[in-house]
Amino acid sequence: MDNKPIIIVAGEPNSVFLEIFFKSLKSKKYKSPLIIICSKKLLQEQMKRLEFNFKINVINKTFTDFNRLNNKQINLINIDYKFNNCFEKISNKSNKYIKKSFEIALKIINKNNFTKFINGPISKKYFLKGKTLGITEYLAEKTKQKGKVGMLIFNKNLSVSPITTHLPLKNVHKEISKQKIYTQVQLINNFYKKKFNKVPRIAITGLNPHCESNFQNSEEERIIIPAIKKLRLKNTKINGPFPADTIFTKSLLKNYDVVIGMYHDQVLSPMKALFNFDAINITLGLPFTRISPDHGPNYSMLGKNLSDPKSLIQALNFLDK
Repeated sequence: MDNKPIIIVAGEPNSVFLEIFFKSLKSKKYKSPLIIICSKKLLQEQMKRLEFNFKINVINKTFTDFNRLNNKQINLINIDYKFNNCFEKISNKSNKYIKKSFEIALKIINKNNFTKFINGPISKKYFLKGKTLGITEYLAEKTKQKGKVGMLIFNKNLSVSPITTHLPLKNVHKEISKQKIYTQVQLINNFYKKKFNKVPRIAITGLNPHCESNFQNSEEERIIIPAIKKLRLKNTKINGPFPADTIFTKSLLKNYDVVIGMYHDQVLSPMKALFNFDAINITLGLPFTRISPDHGPNYSMLGKNLSDPKSLIQALNFLDK
C-alpha cells in the first residue's frame, strides 16, 4: 500500500469545492494522508457557513515529515488570500492565489516524488485567459510534457477521451491529426495496462455527422480512418470510426471500455448523461497521477450545501491505494 499523501489544490476560492471536500471527509476514512492547499481564512469561513466542524493542522510549505500526518484533522498548507466574504463572484482577483497554490503543489510533488494530485475546479475564463486551453494543458507546460498528455474521463464501466479539449467548434477540424490519435491511444493503453493489466477495447468516433460529409477529402477519409487502420496493425483492440449519435447506444457500448471522440462535448455530454458526476477527469502522460472532479466551480450553488461530492469521493478512492 502506498501511504504517500494526496496533494489537493482547492482551486477557485469562489466554488463549491470546499463544500464537497468537507462532505468527502465525512463520507469515509482514507488511508492516504490528505494535504489541501488553500486559504485558512477561507476554509474556516466556509466551514462555519456550511456547518462543518473539523480541526485544522497547519503545516509549513517546506514540511517533509509526511509520515506524521493523519486524517483526523484537515492537513492544510495555508495560502494567504484576501476576500470580503466567502461567497464572492468569480473574477481574476484570485489568479495569483491559484497560481501560487499550483506552484507550491508542484514543488512539493517534485521534491518528494509524490504521485497523487487532485485539483479543484478553475475558471478558465479568468485564470487561463486563453493562454492555455485548460488545466490539462497548463500542467503539461509546467511539467514540460506539452503535446504529450491526454484527458480521460474515467468510470469503471466506461471512459471517454476527447482528441481536442476546450476548443471552439470552428477550430476543431484544424487540430485533429493522425499523430494526436496515435498519442491518445498509446496513453490510454499505457494507463489501462498499468492500472488494470489489460488492453482496453477502444471505439473511435468520426468528426462529421454519420462519419461523412458533402465535400471530398473529409477528416474521416484523410485522417481518422488511416489512423485506425495503422493502429489495428499493431493488434490494438480498436474499431471505428463510429457515428457519435449511435456509439453511445447500449448495444454498442457493451463492447468497449473507452470511446475516443474528436472534441470535448461530443463525448463528455453523453458521458454525463449516462453517469452524472460518477466519473473523474484523469490527465494521462504527466509524471504523477492528476485527477480533477468532473465538475466546474458552479458558483450558482455556492453556499447552498446541496452539491454532490460523488466525483471527488471517486477521485480520492482512486488514489487511496
